[in-house]
Amino acid sequence: MNRVNPIHVGVLLVALLAFFGLQLSIAKEDLKNEQFLYQETLGLATQLQGLTVAYGDKNAVKKSIETLLNNSSLKSANIERKTTASGIVLASNGLDKTALNFLMSKVLNGSYNVASLEIKRIDDKRASLKMEIKW
Repeated sequence: MNRVNPIHVGVLLVALLAFFGLQLSIAKEDLKNEQFLYQETLGLATQLQGLTVAYGDKNAVKKSIETLLNNSSLKSANIERKTTASGIVLASNGLDKTALNFLMSKVLNGSYNVASLEIKRIDDKRASLKMEIKW
């Protein structure tokens, strides 16, 4: 009884081999999952960096809004601008249709973070506007 049976040693080695093979396959699957998550995170980080470049520059947004509001077609619109720490609030009570169309086309086609937009029709040719642009 003091002797070790070679069959027991063989079975033990086969069991250890099967156990480590299973652990290796689980580790490979976990590695594939982590690589997939890394690629997703990298893509999201690239998108966020692009959005930060487009929307995050406070001075560029201020300058472009000022340039837009100094346009000759918006001079007669009497658009009030109020600069806050988090953005710019634009308001007008008597904006004509052409000025409103020009302003909306420039703002919506530009890279501005429009937080709120409220347009109310006063009559057939005029509307009131309240818009908040954040940075």
